[in-house]
Amino acid sequence: MALPLEGLSAIVTGAGRGLGRAEALELARLGAAVVVNDYGQPGRDGSGEASAAPAEEVAAEIRAAGGRAVAHLGDVSDFETARALVDLAVAEFGKLDVLVNNAGILRDRMVFSMSEDEWDSVVRVHLKGHFNTTHFAAVHWRGRAKAGEAGVYGRIVNTSSEAFLAGSAGQPNYAAAKGGIVGLTTSSALALARYGVTVNAICPRARTRMTEDVFASFAEPTAEGELDPLSPDHVAPLVGYLASPAAAGVNGQLLVVHGGMVAVVDRPKVSAKFDTAKEAFTYEELDSLLTPHYASRPAGETFAATEVLGLKKG
Repeated sequence: MALPLEGLSAIVTGAGRGLGRAEALELARLGAAVVVNDYGQPGRDGSGEASAAPAEEVAAEIRAAGGRAVAHLGDVSDFETARALVDLAVAEFGKLDVLVNNAGILRDRMVFSMSEDEWDSVVRVHLKGHFNTTHFAAVHWRGRAKAGEAGVYGRIVNTSSEAFLAGSAGQPNYAAAKGGIVGLTTSSALALARYGVTVNAICPRARTRMTEDVFASFAEPTAEGELDPLSPDHVAPLVGYLASPAAAGVNGQLLVVHGGMVAVVDRPKVSAKFDTAKEAFTYEELDSLLTPHYASRPAGETFAATEVLGLKKG
């Protein structure tokens, strides 16, 4: 019986550790040949010397299990590095079929304390990094379609975050970048559908180097053999599904995933609507309509329905 991704090739960025590693291993398990990309810096803030070791270790793990994989050392926020990454997949495996954008860094700070560099660096790696690889993958697929190739296959899985959905007080750079990734996802999904390409985004929760302090208060399993509800292994199967032919009808979607749960997120909906009694609103009329409306809502309520995404603290 053929594996779901047999004969396909994939790139996973930020795949040397954590979520990216789990996703690369899952795609390989499902039959894909994988380019394992990572810049290999030890600091989750993007600090330290770049190293090929994390990507090479994951690629070696895939090969040891009987799969096909090559490592790529590079920062995807660099436009030419992203070009070389896509070129490597095509050179090694003949074509590119799947792109999983996962690479990212954190430089947390309250908005009133954040420096320009802390803002720029996080937006650059997350949002520009997603754009760079998406651009060159799209050029590859569009070129094949324009050349008359029938049945071009393309899948992009982007990584957003609940920080965009519900807000995160100490992460204005990260939350903004992750919101931008959703916009990039929906725009790209519309643009690339005609070429046989789907583009979706996930909001994962997982206990990794990036989130070790965020989830420090959440209980870890105590029973031997029990899977941590925050394990990246809960996320990777959804990425494998979205990369597969079975997900051909899934496009431009945002899905939250963690701990054995997948939630499909609707686009924002209108919760209330007010019409002026005259030709145009006045300040006084808006005050009479909107102030009572917001006063009647629970204190601290946001636009995001976060209750379906909750985890219990330990």
